[in-house]
Amino acid sequence: MRRLEHRKGDIAIKCENVTVGYGRNIVLRDVSLNIPRGSFIPFLGPNGAGKTTLVRTILGLLEPVAGRIHTRFKVNPPGYVPQQGKIDPLYPVTVRQIISMGFYPVLGWWGRQKEKQKEFLKKILKEFDLLDHAGRDYSELSSGMKQKVLIARAFASGAECFIMDEPAAQLDEQSELELIQRLFHLSRHKGKTVIFVHHGFDLISEMIDAVCHVEHGCASIISRDEHFSRRRYAGKNTRLEKGGEAHG
Repeated sequence: MRRLEHRKGDIAIKCENVTVGYGRNIVLRDVSLNIPRGSFIPFLGPNGAGKTTLVRTILGLLEPVAGRIHTRFKVNPPGYVPQQGKIDPLYPVTVRQIISMGFYPVLGWWGRQKEKQKEFLKKILKEFDLLDHAGRDYSELSSGMKQKVLIARAFASGAECFIMDEPAAQLDEQSELELIQRLFHLSRHKGKTVIFVHHGFDLISEMIDAVCHVEHGCASIISRDEHFSRRRYAGKNTRLEKGGEAHG
């Protein structure tokens, strides 16, 4: 299917009747989404519902089985932050070097940083509270610190859209909260579009207005309140089923 570039309005990502999957294994059908620029949208749903598959398709890592996806990613590539377990440098690499990789779209692999990039790198290190860690080996960092570095790398690329696959995986609750607050800051104060696969709701509920709910082969953007109502309804049904089993 063709992947179109979206050039008008305030929509960062538009999915039109998109079906996603792997070969004949269809995961989600007829997905239509409009994600405005500057949005802060978690993709929520049960394990195996298709959240990561949908995100990978939006990124262009998978082709949609049907439908169209409109973005401006060819003009301005997104800042993609994969699950940190998938980042495993073969050689020692410092925090500064990891973040500098974000300059690749401008400099290429072997380009030397100009004064402009050096100043921007220093600003990023300071803004992300990484100045004192710039020379540390990435592999020695805590899980939360590693995620912060990867987000800083995405920010260095100049991306307008940040897409993350379970950025809070393997983090304790405090580190998770700090990470989500950092992402929220990028959206609210920097105007970045932030979409991310997530499993929790309570920790982020006060920061969001809407979620992309993924379940039962469908995906749609709904309000925070509607998602909360669905959770309560699902929890009530689960308790009723368990009660029935206990008395059966």
